[in-house]
Amino acid sequence: MCFERNSVDQFIVELEDVGDTIEKIRVGHKGGGLNSGWHLDRVEIRRLLPNGKSYDGERNSLGGSSLSLKSQDRNANVKNKKKLSLNGSAQEGSLIPYHLIITTGTEYDSSTESRVYIIITGPQKVQTGRMWLDLLKEKKQFADGSVEKFSVMGLDVGEIKKLELGHDGATPESSWLVEELTLIVPTKGVMYTFVCKCWLARDRGDGLTSRVFNILDADCVNIGHKILYEVTVVTGDIQNAGTDTSVYMTLFGFSGNTEEMRLEKNGERFERGQEDTFIMEIADIAPLRKMRIRTDGKGTRPDWFLEKIIMKNLSNQEVTTFTYSEWLSKLRNAKGALVCEMPAVINEEQMMENTTYTLQVKTSDIGGAGTDANVFLIMFGENGDSGTLALKESNKSNKFERNQMDVFNFPDTLSLGDLCKVRVWHDNKGVAPGWHLEYIEVKDATLDKTFRFQCDRWLAKGEDDGQLIRELACANNDILELKERTSYEIVTVTSDTEDAETKENIWIILEGKKGRSKEFLLENASKKRKFTRGATDKFLFSSKNVGDIAAICVGHCPKDGRKSTTKADVYWYVREIIITEMELCNKYFFKCNAKIPLRNKRGDYKVFECVKVIESFASKARSLVPVKYEVIVVTGSEKGAGTDANVFITIFGINGDSGKRALKQKFRNLFERGKTNRFFLETLELGELKKVRIEHDNSGIATSWLVERVEITNSATGVTTIFPCGKWLDQNRGDGLTWRELFPRY
Repeated sequence: MCFERNSVDQFIVELEDVGDTIEKIRVGHKGGGLNSGWHLDRVEIRRLLPNGKSYDGERNSLGGSSLSLKSQDRNANVKNKKKLSLNGSAQEGSLIPYHLIITTGTEYDSSTESRVYIIITGPQKVQTGRMWLDLLKEKKQFADGSVEKFSVMGLDVGEIKKLELGHDGATPESSWLVEELTLIVPTKGVMYTFVCKCWLARDRGDGLTSRVFNILDADCVNIGHKILYEVTVVTGDIQNAGTDTSVYMTLFGFSGNTEEMRLEKNGERFERGQEDTFIMEIADIAPLRKMRIRTDGKGTRPDWFLEKIIMKNLSNQEVTTFTYSEWLSKLRNAKGALVCEMPAVINEEQMMENTTYTLQVKTSDIGGAGTDANVFLIMFGENGDSGTLALKESNKSNKFERNQMDVFNFPDTLSLGDLCKVRVWHDNKGVAPGWHLEYIEVKDATLDKTFRFQCDRWLAKGEDDGQLIRELACANNDILELKERTSYEIVTVTSDTEDAETKENIWIILEGKKGRSKEFLLENASKKRKFTRGATDKFLFSSKNVGDIAAICVGHCPKDGRKSTTKADVYWYVREIIITEMELCNKYFFKCNAKIPLRNKRGDYKVFECVKVIESFASKARSLVPVKYEVIVVTGSEKGAGTDANVFITIFGINGDSGKRALKQKFRNLFERGKTNRFFLETLELGELKKVRIEHDNSGIATSWLVERVEITNSATGVTTIFPCGKWLDQNRGDGLTWRELFPRY
């Protein structure tokens, strides 16, 4: 029963977006029934996320977005949660976030004050409906040359086919020149960019105020699949626990880590005794292992007592808790810490152990090897990285002297598991900052293992290649020698649909970078049947190592070598096949969703390409060898395109990132209009490049900068990856950013 005394009834209604402000509603009833009188206390209306929570959209960056959840009455008697259309019929489909970036042209009268909307269409004309893109209150129009960003929730239409952009203006004053449109779908990991250069106007061009773009005309980039998490931040209930400092979060999981993401204050978050809940888009790295929280220690209330952070994965409902119960403060924290690391706790199990790290740092026995500079280090392992460790308190009063061994202890630290590399650098300060490092040894007390990192290189501007930073691979990784033969575990998942199963055999051939495997026969049995409806079956085979698996051939054949005499076609409906190479434990995923027909001849089969690879830590560690990368930066040719600012680049690959590197050359005037500049950076092998982040520090007289593109060549493989840009890095142009994340074009 709905609308009973003192009850709260909740409904979900799908309708077109009416904007951020609802001015009025009309509510009534038909007056039927014995007791038709109704005393209505109040009506609350919220926009909904996929899990039914309300939000206000707030874009951060491609690295992560957050949506704020308003507090709800946890004690309310919520009933009858239904999903209705406007006519009351049930609707299917979930809501997902869409991010849009719209650039207005710079020609005369390009701007518009009209209200702009977007409609996204999928297969079979499934649509989101009209989603309004309303500007912030302080903005009156889509101004000439402006770049506006929006976040909206809309129906998940599946594979996007078309996108309609339009506005509600009908007068000559409402004409609008759209330069570029970008659609980002984080839950699908794609970004579409349309170069529009078209008018939406009654009195210009073709007279249309809306335009439909085919997705095939867009420039499509893979930006990495994101998962929606409900994040709850709990501030301690003690005096002065709240803060207005900037808060940053980094997450580490089984499949990697996120970049550092800012948790926006939004004026009301992170106050004493408060629970703040919002939605964030997080890279698909689950299960989570640890979280790093950092504050910048600025603001009128820089101290913060963080109790805990709870994260709920909205795709599988898994809840992970990170507990700190301590100050982040230079004054109130005993160590003056502004950074903390918390292990993940899932189902009451802590995902990481604590340990003590002992670092032995050996300075070389050559002339001028010692340094007066401040030295820093980051360790990388199977559970993420240590964060920046300052090598301050040594067993020697004068650190890093020639032929000296310095020992540093870091107690009560989360164990990273097996280590694969370290990144070591110094700040080039002091009378004699140049340093020749022989090696570093790291002992993990919990694992009772020592990891050695050989260097034998200068970290000095005037020596070697002039770099102040080195990445060192773990010498322990050289111990593993791969054999020519290996074992493969093959897991098949039969569909749960009717008539999906088979009583016959299946055969598979692996296509790898090192060659083709023999035929693996997956035999069925009379007593313990395989390939039944919805079943997951495992098989183990020995074979030569074919290297990284790119594709598989799958066939369906009769048992016992007999010929099939069935007139009607017989199929095996396979949903997925997962293959694990057992020596390095790399996993290869093949999304099949196909019917494999029963055939007597081996020539009739289906081919499936690998859609996902989970590379093991051991495999990644083996590939970490020093590589020189050639970095070419092309500055645009427009007036004022050059910059005097200091420029930095971070390169991201499947094996990690390069760290932030300065792009400098002695006695050269860099990044001038229309010029190409070339740099060489040495780092450990990054693998396939995923993106670069290029930025400047806004220093100098001419700070604006137009970057045309960045090209990076791996000197070991000769592979060049091109990262187009064509954007300004300027506080006073477009979106005002002095950094860009660029994605590759192959």
